[in-house]
Amino acid sequence: MLLSKSCVYGLRASVFLALHADREYIPISEISEKLKISFHFLTKILQLLTQKGLLVSYRGPHGGVALTRPPKEVIIYDVVNAIDGDEIFTGCILSLPGCGNQTPCPMHESWTLVRNKIRTLFLTTSLADLAKGVKDNNLRLVDIEQLISAPADKV
Repeated sequence: MLLSKSCVYGLRASVFLALHADREYIPISEISEKLKISFHFLTKILQLLTQKGLLVSYRGPHGGVALTRPPKEVIIYDVVNAIDGDEIFTGCILSLPGCGNQTPCPMHESWTLVRNKIRTLFLTTSLADLAKGVKDNNLRLVDIEQLISAPADKV
């Protein structure tokens, strides 16, 4: 997997927030329940996104988290970079130090092409784009096995 589990969950939660951008704050417990993600694990991920300025949090009975910008202004790259850093866009697929044009690994040329396509996709896709796909095309944010075992809302 190219993205860490934390990053994948951070992306899912961010899309969930984009879907509910009309609400002021969304409780982490609600996001955790709807997306079937451990509350404590999700809390740590969302704290990181808050520290990086992508989310704002509010404590109290009506508290929770919210995006700091409109979903159309937050690109996937922002979330990935906040959680995993930019290694996916700069590093060697084989994790070989010093891999580059001068001292390439066996996959350098192919990986560079794929990596650039991924980077472009992440730089041009916003949370609003993903939220629209969820709404318009009935796409899911939850593991299909969890949907089968717990027939609740998909999102």
